[in-house]
Amino acid sequence: MFKHSFCFIRLLVGILLLGVLSSCGSKGDAPLFFESKRKSGESDAPVKDVPADIVSTQKAFSTVAKKVTPSVVNISTISKKKPARPFFEMHPFFDGLFGDQQTRRDKSLGSGFIISRDGYIVTNDHVVRDAESIQVKLSNDKVYSARIVGSDRKTDIAVIKINADELPVAVLGDSDKLEVGQWAIAIGNPFGLDRTMTVGVVSATGRSNMGIEIYENFIQTDASINPGNSGGPLLNIYGEVIGINTAIVASGQGIGFAIPVNMAKPIFTQLITKGSVSRGWLGVTIQPVTEELAQSFGMKQVKGVLINGVMKGGPADKAGVRQGDVVTHLAGTEVKDPAHLQRLVAEAGVGKPVDIKVYREGRAVDLAVSLQRAEDAPQSGMRSVERGKQPGQLDALGIVADNAEGGGVVVVALARGGAAAVAGLQPGDIILSINRKNIKAVADYHRIVSQSGGILTMLIRRGEATYYFTVRPDK
Repeated sequence: MFKHSFCFIRLLVGILLLGVLSSCGSKGDAPLFFESKRKSGESDAPVKDVPADIVSTQKAFSTVAKKVTPSVVNISTISKKKPARPFFEMHPFFDGLFGDQQTRRDKSLGSGFIISRDGYIVTNDHVVRDAESIQVKLSNDKVYSARIVGSDRKTDIAVIKINADELPVAVLGDSDKLEVGQWAIAIGNPFGLDRTMTVGVVSATGRSNMGIEIYENFIQTDASINPGNSGGPLLNIYGEVIGINTAIVASGQGIGFAIPVNMAKPIFTQLITKGSVSRGWLGVTIQPVTEELAQSFGMKQVKGVLINGVMKGGPADKAGVRQGDVVTHLAGTEVKDPAHLQRLVAEAGVGKPVDIKVYREGRAVDLAVSLQRAEDAPQSGMRSVERGKQPGQLDALGIVADNAEGGGVVVVALARGGAAAVAGLQPGDIILSINRKNIKAVADYHRIVSQSGGILTMLIRRGEATYYFTVRPDK
């Protein structure tokens, strides 16, 4: 009975379906979908006249992907890391229960690009840091084991090597010629998705003070960069590598950072040739030039970096650089801020003369300095402080001063809201000079303060460093 009913239902459904199909065919035999004539179909494309420049741009992106993708690799690593252990696990009583669980294995993914036919690959240091094993997957799906040739944490650049020949290589461009608004193309393996390409523009150049690396000069781009893109190339429209994709702003979209390739070239060149990086050392301590400091030094505009300390016997000292000089140029490049000067010094050649221009007492002074290796830089000693048994009274600047061993006066106490406290002075600071007049003792300090009628420019030693402060006396 059930079998006969099921057959009847199937027959009824077949008759109904045949009727529907017959009904569709009776309405002029309308097609189920429409194909563009561009593919030998019967209908026009919705947009007939696409501007030629858009078509050519689209073709350019496709060409970049075809030409460059073979030189981009997928990097996967396995590393040992110490896990976060529950508090009770730290007690010896639980050792037998948990056993020896000092480390755990972590897997990570990143990107890189081939720079030589025999297998040298550039990536980020954080991609391969602490790696126990490294696997490199090429665009043809071949997988190789890799070793670390060298890495540099200060710039987050590393070089790894696979044993292979006749590999496709990336072509390096000139990141110094970048302009905001130019196309930027990122290729990598975000979230492990091989050979992903994203497109945007160069949003900014020369980004520093981001707190990402010690030496920063980032290219900012809105080309999508995600976890797994790290170490991959940022390209221009010609398919040339202009940067190494490195970081993103987690709280925002469309804000990614890449290391300029011109900054990276000397780094990975040293890593390949000797396995480490040597940087220049000038032998100075520095600080930004503020509006008030510029005025006090007689400068017409705020520029350069202020030298607040010179290491005795260091490269700057031998070259004639003085405390209070403002460095405006190094190696022909205009100095923007302290981070910029640090990077220029680090990148300059060690042992060969480098031109340095300083502003000193109303005029420009040209000098030549031979930089030393930063690794060979001596450590400066701390200056001890001799404090009086009976502190003095607060002066007009809100300071209680006492003699300091070796010259100068030490700030024993500060009045909250006083001129000195507002300027940024702290207890323990040693005042070495005021308006470029040396302070030997408390008597000198009080005399110079009383004779000065306007803003005071103080040279302060704090710990091992020295700084300039501008103090506005309370009226």
